[in-house]
Amino acid sequence: MKKALYLFILIALSLLAGCETTSVLPIRGGSSSSFQMESDERRLWNRSEEEEKKLERSDLLCRDEELVSYVNEVAKKLYPAEVHQQVSFRIAIIKNPLLNAFAYPNGTIYVHSGMITRMENEAELATLLAHEMTHVTHRHALQQMRDLKNKAAFMATFNVLTLPAGVWGSIASLLGQVGTLAAVQGYSRELETEADTEGFGLVVAAQYDPAETGKLFLRLKEDVEEQKIEEPFFFGSHPRLQERIENYEKLQTLHPGKGGMKKEEVFSQKICALFLIDADQNISAGNYKIAQREVERFLSQKPDDAHAHFLLGEVYRQRNEQGDQDRAMASYQESIGKNPSYANSYKALGLLHLKKGEKPQAKEHLQRYLILSPQAQDRAYILEYLKQCE
Repeated sequence: MKKALYLFILIALSLLAGCETTSVLPIRGGSSSSFQMESDERRLWNRSEEEEKKLERSDLLCRDEELVSYVNEVAKKLYPAEVHQQVSFRIAIIKNPLLNAFAYPNGTIYVHSGMITRMENEAELATLLAHEMTHVTHRHALQQMRDLKNKAAFMATFNVLTLPAGVWGSIASLLGQVGTLAAVQGYSRELETEADTEGFGLVVAAQYDPAETGKLFLRLKEDVEEQKIEEPFFFGSHPRLQERIENYEKLQTLHPGKGGMKKEEVFSQKICALFLIDADQNISAGNYKIAQREVERFLSQKPDDAHAHFLLGEVYRQRNEQGDQDRAMASYQESIGKNPSYANSYKALGLLHLKKGEKPQAKEHLQRYLILSPQAQDRAYILEYLKQCE
């Protein structure tokens, strides 16, 4: 880890060396010659591409082609074709429940599943994408790297990089230095405000409802406060979220009562699969309220899904508040009712019955589990539990 930090210092200093100004022109479209990449910017892009390769090889990326295509189609609505010809925007989804989204300077944007599942409609998704895309078109990463005043920002990033992997989750070892700076530190208040302002204009121009632009950040702020969430990422920071909320409230006064697209139904349908992916990870992290909300949103669209009912049972069982064990058993029974071959619900029911001292019921369900999953990795443990049922 220290070796990586020292490497980043050298890269950062090499990028900063010899730079007389942080001012650069945004990528606006027009002729192909209008965007001339500078030498230090080329090094930054090359570094970004190296980091992306590591992420792309991991199993953290969502491979649902329909979902990934959908978020990229939303992004295409936000900028004219001329800009897309100069910057190859690409949106990817990381299967991680932490509140995060970040852009590499070459146009690749990563959004965590935890951000998307907090959204209510496509207008909110467009708001987030427009914000991140503005970081790219306005070359904020280059400006940030050139600004000698931001040495403190680099050091803050180093401090986060030394945190235990558990704080970051499974993405910790994959996010490189350029991605870390964008994901953790973000940019200066001035540049973030520019991303809000320019992004807001893109959302309005694409005919989305401007009244929806600040709602995601308000919801994230409420989650951070209510759940007492402590995250290293930019969008998990209470002060940074408050800045976004205040900026969008001011921007909305420019278009009072304008209205526009929200696209709630299509959004919910397209991202439905993410709810269970994210809920599973939130259960493991002990974020039971968020996990319950995600499972229930999934079930509102697919009420007959056995796995979803099982996960709801897991929320109750692991939360273990008053009445939760009974709720868990009911959810497992519902899961079996939807799919009598869903093995995990039999195991869960068997273990709960055993815990309550109801050995005949425990034996019945655990035996059924082994019949349905004869090659189960925990077979030896289940056989030991069955001995306790005698």
